[in-house]
Amino acid sequence: MKHVLLKSAGDVSVEETTPPALNQGDILVEMKACGLCGTDLEKLHGRYVASQPVLGHEASGVVADMGDGVEGFNVGDRVFPHHHVPCYKCHFCRNGSETMCPHYRASNLDPGGFSEYFRVPAWNVKGGGVLKLPSNLSFEEASLIEPAACCMRSINRCDVSEDETVLVVGAGPIGVTHVQLLSLRGPKILVSDINSTRLQFAERSGASAVYDATKIDVPSKVREETGGIGADLVIVASGNAKAMIQALNSVRKGGKICLFGVPAKGTRLDYDFSDIFNSEVSIITSNAATEVETKATLKLMEEHRLDLLFLITHRFRLDEFEKAVETAKQGNCGKIVITP
Repeated sequence: MKHVLLKSAGDVSVEETTPPALNQGDILVEMKACGLCGTDLEKLHGRYVASQPVLGHEASGVVADMGDGVEGFNVGDRVFPHHHVPCYKCHFCRNGSETMCPHYRASNLDPGGFSEYFRVPAWNVKGGGVLKLPSNLSFEEASLIEPAACCMRSINRCDVSEDETVLVVGAGPIGVTHVQLLSLRGPKILVSDINSTRLQFAERSGASAVYDATKIDVPSKVREETGGIGADLVIVASGNAKAMIQALNSVRKGGKICLFGVPAKGTRLDYDFSDIFNSEVSIITSNAATEVETKATLKLMEEHRLDLLFLITHRFRLDEFEKAVETAKQGNCGKIVITP
């Protein structure tokens, strides 16, 4: 089978190998679609600070084989397997920090989602990490479950209400997914980006106003839009330090900032943190998602309340993986999906 192998930072290739052997309780999935995530790009360049550098986690496919003891699944089932599953028993899990669970990143898709076949560990299967897909959901749509679930978790952590004004900094696929999920809750949504095409996606998804950060001063426009107050919540859907500064300058006194985008390892922020204290700004971070959010996201997609398929602008085969990475680096694209 073909799979993407990360040998070292910047050194990746598509190689032939044998399908992974199954242990008791494991499932073998034939990959049908896998999204290329920003964290995959960070891992490729050695700039990702969390977990082992396994590539490909936004995968969907068909159950091809099962180890002994697997219940509730059959060969041929269409599935979305979540790559990480918490224990739900430790101190972190009991206190709402499931993605900080020591077991959460202990298992992963083997050898990763960018593979013709991959193994889903028994831990993930038993923990409810494998969801069966309804017939009305395509494999490409299912590959968007994981990133959308991560966005859902960040919004849940911020406790958004319909009378608030929310600024989303960054209108890439993650930013636009936030916009669609926020639209279901009713707040006023503002979006900023440096790419006009991406801002059009944000408008299509329900943003009240969009701002091209290359042409206007976003914090000033946000305060103008809010009667001089500032945004109640700013979601930073970018790992860029400038986006974080923009958020700090756009949030109201007593407001909240959610850092969602993954900053590169070694990122430093030049900002006077006394301003945060004096303005009583709350900084919230959100990392990954659990089965609670993946199941809720799947339900929204099944009911057609969440429509993200239009975000996919490029599709590449596994043996074109390096071309897909180069396209992502150029930045003028939406979501990239890899197929066998």
